[in-house]
Amino acid sequence: MSVLIVGGDHLGSIPKELDKMGVNEVRHISGRTTQKIGSGIPETMDFIIVLCDYVNHNLSHSIKEFANSKEIPVVYAKRSWSSIYQKMKDSQNQFKKVGLRLPLN
Repeated sequence: MSVLIVGGDHLGSIPKELDKMGVNEVRHISGRTTQKIGSGIPETMDFIIVLCDYVNHNLSHSIKEFANSKEIPVVYAKRSWSSIYQKMKDSQNQFKKVGLRLPLN
């Protein structure tokens, strides 16, 4: 399973926690400017996590439009594992629609 994380300069323990859930590929875009996605958003991602407190508004909008067009689930959370985990739990229906099974209790 793969995830694109948008926002934040450093991810800390987030990739390690995602790895425990079966995510084997994590890509990261800092989210400071929309220029960071000039080469394109990877289309092979299973879902996207947007770190709301560390992302440019225009980039967030671009990610949302891209994800909607490709039917990729998007999770909007603060840059803490507890926030990300909770938002992922809240988004389980989104994941199920595209066939993703995450071990969320």
